[in-house]
Amino acid sequence: MLTSDQIQQLAEGCQEVIDEILAVDQNRRGNRGAHRYSFGGSSLTRSQLHRPAWQMLLDIPEVTTLLTALFGSPNYTLRAASGDFCLPGAVEYQRLHADVRDWVDNKSSPFSAFHDPRGLTSIRDLPCPYICVNFLPQDVTRLNGPTRQIPGTQNSREKIPSLEEEPEWMRLSTVCPAPAGSIMIRDTRAWHGGTPNLSEHVRSIPNLEFYAPWFREPIVPGITYQDWKKLSEHAQQLVRFCVADSSEELVTGTTLRAP
Repeated sequence: MLTSDQIQQLAEGCQEVIDEILAVDQNRRGNRGAHRYSFGGSSLTRSQLHRPAWQMLLDIPEVTTLLTALFGSPNYTLRAASGDFCLPGAVEYQRLHADVRDWVDNKSSPFSAFHDPRGLTSIRDLPCPYICVNFLPQDVTRLNGPTRQIPGTQNSREKIPSLEEEPEWMRLSTVCPAPAGSIMIRDTRAWHGGTPNLSEHVRSIPNLEFYAPWFREPIVPGITYQDWKKLSEHAQQLVRFCVADSSEELVTGTTLRAP
């Protein structure tokens, strides 16, 4: 999906963020487990949309075609520009999890939650409300921490198994090999998790996250109005709910926010 120039721009953009994060985490404790980090969770805006490397991803024509088909409409919107990376030394499996869930309370689930006050409908009963597209700035192999994705679990109301309960076939359900420049498209309700990075290099999977035309949650602004004006018309439409007011200052920076 990405050209060689786009792969290079994305790899360099990821490395810039990685260097900033590691500078404030010399013990490599991570924010998604040891040696594991969320690009969005490490940003004060919960997003990297203020960075050109992520902005570039908004205008990949093939991705636009796929998302329009999956949502059945071109009127989907950006939630955030995020993703994750794991360092060599991430030797543990990340517990299986989903990126959205049903609402519990304002403290434990202010984001990525769905609430039916009747208690009858779960987010898992709906059409797909939220799609994540990961872009690969490097090859993903069996050794450098590929994502494991459990097929069919987007509609499951079963309890997600712990690492101790997880069967071997789930641990081996990894999305690899995949060459640099590829994309991975996920229904965020499906169970997934990281695997050990046994290589000598960082594995990054930056992403863009999109809401279906009919689904909304609170969105934290991730781009200034001035930078938004520089985007293409298509990209402006995608990020229309992520732009700060023209009179507001967008405070960006790095944090080691807990998972």
